[in-house]
Amino acid sequence: MAKGMIVAPQPEAVEAGAIVLEQGGNAVDAAVACALVQGVVDPQMCGIAGFGSLHAFLPERDIHQCIDFHGRAPAAVRPDMWQHLIEGETRDGFGFILKGHVNDMGYQSITVPGSLKAYSEAQTAWGRLPWAEIVAPAIKFAEAGSIIRPSMYGFWTEDDGSGRVVSVERLRLTPSGRKIYFHADGRLRNTGETLVNPDLGQTLRRIAEVGAEDFYTGEIAAAIAADMAANGGLLSAQDLADYHTTHLTPLLGTYRGHQIATNRPPGGGIMLLEMLNVLECFDLAALGHNSTEYIRVVAEAMKRATSDKDNFVGDPNFVDVPVERLTSKAYGREQAAAIERGEIAHVERLQGAKESLNTTHICVIDGASNAVSMTHSLGMPSGVITDGLGFMYNGCMGVFDPRPGRAGSLAPGKGRFSSLCPTIVLRDGAPVLVIGAPGGTQIAMGVLQGILNVLEFDMSPLEAVSAPRFSATSDPIDVSNRIPRGVTDPLAAQGYEIVRNAHSYPFASVHAIGIEDGQWRGGADPNRDGMALLVP
Repeated sequence: MAKGMIVAPQPEAVEAGAIVLEQGGNAVDAAVACALVQGVVDPQMCGIAGFGSLHAFLPERDIHQCIDFHGRAPAAVRPDMWQHLIEGETRDGFGFILKGHVNDMGYQSITVPGSLKAYSEAQTAWGRLPWAEIVAPAIKFAEAGSIIRPSMYGFWTEDDGSGRVVSVERLRLTPSGRKIYFHADGRLRNTGETLVNPDLGQTLRRIAEVGAEDFYTGEIAAAIAADMAANGGLLSAQDLADYHTTHLTPLLGTYRGHQIATNRPPGGGIMLLEMLNVLECFDLAALGHNSTEYIRVVAEAMKRATSDKDNFVGDPNFVDVPVERLTSKAYGREQAAAIERGEIAHVERLQGAKESLNTTHICVIDGASNAVSMTHSLGMPSGVITDGLGFMYNGCMGVFDPRPGRAGSLAPGKGRFSSLCPTIVLRDGAPVLVIGAPGGTQIAMGVLQGILNVLEFDMSPLEAVSAPRFSATSDPIDVSNRIPRGVTDPLAAQGYEIVRNAHSYPFASVHAIGIEDGQWRGGADPNRDGMALLVP
């Protein structure tokens, strides 16, 4: 029996997780080691000052649990503090554009980080190896350096047209950022060059030796709080000390005889289950993969779930989220009937923009059938790096709604909604698909299509994550450039606005492991630089 399989967008991180499996670690050990390395070798996608959702299925311990570690608004936040600065909303719903970009970049854009606490809690409770051994690969890459990969450099330099700050400006915001990411003459480090971050190496060494709690109540916490206070940040020492993760049973649904286990609000699993309930009412296989009618039906399900998310879904500690209604089969049938009648849903937006790709994902399974699906992120990274610490903070304040009285409005201690939906599909109580994706608000849309590709069209995981995707998180239907015009022209004739993406692999970056007859097959989305690695 093989020791495991791991899939992620960064080869260095995949290899680190694989080595942990070879050394006797389990899926949780491998996932956390991989996550820590991701924060070093792809430091704008995730990191110890980020947020996320970890989904663990551990049959050897009879545990099936999600750890929610979303970023929380600092105590200094007020619901109306940015209302007068509103300029617009991104078309995909991934944040608001404010004057001065105060919510998008800089010290006020930072929510209370949860990633390191979640990594530590999961690994110490469920892992097998010592914590220091799990942190060691990340230290090595920080101090010895890693290669700047094409997708990493592309994220730094591409202007996605969203109205958000271009990422290269985030990199040069602080003196530490300019030292890490730029040459002495001001040139940005390029693809193929080596990225070295000794300050982050030292921070990780302390975390390995003292423990993750130092980030929240110890010397690292004190350095963070001092930097925030000196630069007008909202985050305080008390915010760090008060932060806690939330351990929950997964949100469960069914689809054609399979059990779908995913995360709860403020994560995006509720959208995934709602869409699957709608689509179960249609014979999708008979419609044909990515046919005109298939795209219409699935896009309408996406639009309806997006509107429901905007109107009803937020942090359940602050918002009464109607989970049972939105995930009920009856509600799915109601929405399906409207789609069958040809009704076109409308998604309210203030202005248009494209998605952001700033997140990453990990899928792992081990020889005991323990499985982990984890999506973690910096949101739109803040650009802030405290001198001497080496890591960039999240910029998650940008997704809160600056208009008071809404599901996603600002409030002290509130978790921000995200589309993260690390998901495990089970049949007869055993996992058959471990899946998830980075990709901003497109995550649920990408995961949905990955699941449909496997369950409806019998694709392998690699085929499923590589097939052309589309998305509808606003009124237009966005399509991959690999979807033929002969398919989309009839949609335009029906009154849909079709937006053709210049990329061949847009709309999230889905990663998956399929399990069938005891065999594991992995798929890493070609949109990123990752890989699937079997550990024999």
